[in-house]
Amino acid sequence: MKCLLITGASTGIGLHTAERFLKEGYTVVNLSRRRCPLEAVNHINCDLKVPGFLEPVSPQLTPLLQQAESVTLIHNAARMENDSAVETPSNLFRDVLEVNLVAPNSLNYYAIPFMKAGSSILFLGSTLSEKAVPGSYSYVVTKHASIGMMRATCQDLAGRSIHTACICPGFTDTEMLRAHVPDEAMDSVKAMSAFGRLIDPDEIAECLFWSATNPVINGSVLHANLGQIER
Repeated sequence: MKCLLITGASTGIGLHTAERFLKEGYTVVNLSRRRCPLEAVNHINCDLKVPGFLEPVSPQLTPLLQQAESVTLIHNAARMENDSAVETPSNLFRDVLEVNLVAPNSLNYYAIPFMKAGSSILFLGSTLSEKAVPGSYSYVVTKHASIGMMRATCQDLAGRSIHTACICPGFTDTEMLRAHVPDEAMDSVKAMSAFGRLIDPDEIAECLFWSATNPVINGSVLHANLGQIER
């Protein structure tokens, strides 16, 4: 069987991605605090912010990875704060690092030994993986670092037929976006796309599935933003 191991599949892009891979016959395993509403998904409850989060769940996770002919690991979960470089103390910065960078590293370290040829590791980036805006300090820093982690992983996996990529969505219609963008500003956000609309999470899910099954993009950063207009 083919296995998708994904973080944060309870809502948004993660949920739609889990559904897309299920349609292709994958065994889907979700790691998150909130349960994925899809009954077919193997939900493993954990908090990515907690160091050592994998230890108590490894008895559930290990057998699923051992049985897989290939594993697609998608680092989807992320924490986004409205913070600033001049106002963010290191203890709060560390909390974001744990979810956005340390947890992906822990999962790579854990899962790569189970990955056979044809497996893949995909990172969810952002338009903020390669630029910055005010008021999103820790998110911008960690999304930039996700690209570095992906590229370094690509180099270190050379010769193992495991490919990597970082998919960078634009403004996608998710709970996270609506939590950070007031309703009265949504039209302005839509206008930043060359298509004048938000991205549907299914569009990103399709991009992720394509990326998982096309190793020719190994080491690539893919911009999935409908052509974001720069002002």
